[in-house]
Amino acid sequence: MSGRFIEVPWRMLPAETLDALLEAFVTRQGYDTTDTGEGMRGWVGELRRQLEQEELIIAHDLQTELTEVMTLAQWRAFGRDLADDEEG
Repeated sequence: MSGRFIEVPWRMLPAETLDALLEAFVTRQGYDTTDTGEGMRGWVGELRRQLEQEELIIAHDLQTELTEVMTLAQWRAFGRDLADDEEG
């Protein structure tokens, strides 16, 4: 991947910061937080499990200075898209 994005080790983030990133991901992805008895907390717990299983990553964009949760597919797509842009 280009030098634009760096992966952030999620275990190094304070719990409150990690929860805020995961909540933003749930909202951005349009997850229905009413479909479980646990609401947002349930989704955050599920996403934490996905981080532990390395199905999700946290990436920091050095250009925009934004930090985002991404699926591995999104991470790889950004890498390909950026590589394509750089070749053109």
